[in-house]
Amino acid sequence: MPTPYLLIEHLTKSVGSKVLFEDISFAVNEGQRIALIARNGIGKSTLLDIIAGKTDYDEGKITFRNDLKIGYLPQALAGDAPIYPDKSGTVSRTEKSPFKGDLEGRTALKYTQLLTQLGITDLDNKPFEQRSGGQQKRIALAQVLAQEPDFLMLDEPTNHLDLDMVIWLEEYLRKSRITLLLVTHDRYFLDRVCSDILELDQNQLYAYHGNYAYYLEKRAERIEAQNAETDKFRNLYRTELDWMRRMPQARAHKAQYRIDNFYEIEKKAKRSIQETDIRLQVKSSYIGNKIFEAHEVSKCFGDLHILRGFSYVFARYEKVGIIGNNGTGKSTFLRLLLGELPPDSGHFDIGSTVRFGYYRQQGLVFDEGKKVIDVVRDIAETIDLGNGARLTASQFLQHFLFSPSQQYDYVSKLSGGERQRLHLCTVLMRNPNFLILDEPTNDLDIPTLQVLEEYLRGFKGCLIVVSHDRYFMDRVVDHLFVFHGDGIIKDFPGNYTQWRAARPSKSETLSNSPLKGENPKSPFKGDLEGLEGQGGSKSPFKGDLEGLPGVQTSRPRKLSYKEQRELEQLEQQMPQLEEEKAALEQQLSGGLTDPQAIAEASARYEEVQRALDEAELRWLELNE
Repeated sequence: MPTPYLLIEHLTKSVGSKVLFEDISFAVNEGQRIALIARNGIGKSTLLDIIAGKTDYDEGKITFRNDLKIGYLPQALAGDAPIYPDKSGTVSRTEKSPFKGDLEGRTALKYTQLLTQLGITDLDNKPFEQRSGGQQKRIALAQVLAQEPDFLMLDEPTNHLDLDMVIWLEEYLRKSRITLLLVTHDRYFLDRVCSDILELDQNQLYAYHGNYAYYLEKRAERIEAQNAETDKFRNLYRTELDWMRRMPQARAHKAQYRIDNFYEIEKKAKRSIQETDIRLQVKSSYIGNKIFEAHEVSKCFGDLHILRGFSYVFARYEKVGIIGNNGTGKSTFLRLLLGELPPDSGHFDIGSTVRFGYYRQQGLVFDEGKKVIDVVRDIAETIDLGNGARLTASQFLQHFLFSPSQQYDYVSKLSGGERQRLHLCTVLMRNPNFLILDEPTNDLDIPTLQVLEEYLRGFKGCLIVVSHDRYFMDRVVDHLFVFHGDGIIKDFPGNYTQWRAARPSKSETLSNSPLKGENPKSPFKGDLEGLEGQGGSKSPFKGDLEGLPGVQTSRPRKLSYKEQRELEQLEQQMPQLEEEKAALEQQLSGGLTDPQAIAEASARYEEVQRALDEAELRWLELNE
């Protein structure tokens, strides 16, 4: 039997009086792709830091296979050194860099190529800390992947990446032979990349060989079995407790093993399994018929256009998802809606009954010396659920998975995910009727996401959400604003998966004009071109669209002379593009040595691929 890449034996770690995990053991074998999941604050990132040698542990043993090349991408990144290769093809970093050592030769060339594929094309010496969170994450990914490790550990690798970059990383890992141990809350990413799941729960580790759906099923079975076992031990505990309470003289003559056994029974009888299937139903404020209107709103920063004549009328209970690459203005758009930034032209008209709730991507700055319960009580002692039902501040926090003991912890002790969960509590408990959520899934654990999803699905108000979490978007939104950049926003009448299915290629040809003044009550917002036949139980387009009011389906017709000439040109152009693409692939696979030449070839490869996609799409349109 081959030696595992990693062997963990009887590992225990405590932080103060809090035990994160106790006596856990597991192995990572060559070729395995393991997702580590748990609630925030349980110790996922701590476990990865321990394995990477960045954090001490109390007891146990960690063994790696000899001569194993290991890569680690931590959740928190830091550094202020230049990150690009020089003319010699060497990448040097200072001691303050999170990436130790230099990148030389083939590794430096691969690093440059990966940077280009990840959209980092401004090869200058701009300091790491002056870049956006998304750029920092992509740079860090390129650095660790360029080293071609045998065993790779990733802590929330999809955080701060836009959707295209998440899919790129997903495909890269699927095609590679890297052995993986990763922490992620992205359930589609988990399903498509990982083969096994490890769950940290109640200081113990549980293994599941299968995808996320399999994990949910088996976890429910495990909890049911453990609860049944707990009930059995509680009955036995009552009998043994009665025996232990008898006079000491009577107990002194009994077998010592029964006394020892009593304390083990007591421990198991008092064990409780906290299920996370909690439904939160907070009353939202009344919202009138007039919600929110945008009239010809434009905004730019120099040559960067965020909006160009944007107009839209929000309907009651409308749930909109916003997607688009980083830098296309999604967060700026939200700040315009909230009045935090003035438009250059046009205006917003807000209904008198609208009460905004805004969850910021950057989170809130809490008083570190306050207790969690006091943060919530400062807003309200009780929360109105409607129909006369109310929750105390403590009960409300329990819905967001803060146990009674955690509620009296100081904010300074909270993990990053726990702080985001507390931030979410402070937003929802104010009873907003128009929620604006900017990347709410970053740093939230899967149990919290499940609670939030259920809440938003039943939310009696309007919702705008920016998120790269595809599973989350599929669960909560009715339609999408797709940000294409340069101020162009298009409306798609469906969720993320439906948009991907309807999107012919990376060239984004869903519609031909910016979003302007559409009827919010219509189930068909935006262009319907290319959506015929988008069936399925979750699709808003079931069956044939012909005959629906206001929908015209295309009929076969003859090509015009101009279209016939275009088709002929495409048939000549496409083989040329294919040849250039093949030549570039050969160059990038080892024919180039100069870093700048690799960057230029990578950029040209993307241009050729884009042109080929567009040519093939147009060829299909003309042939149809």
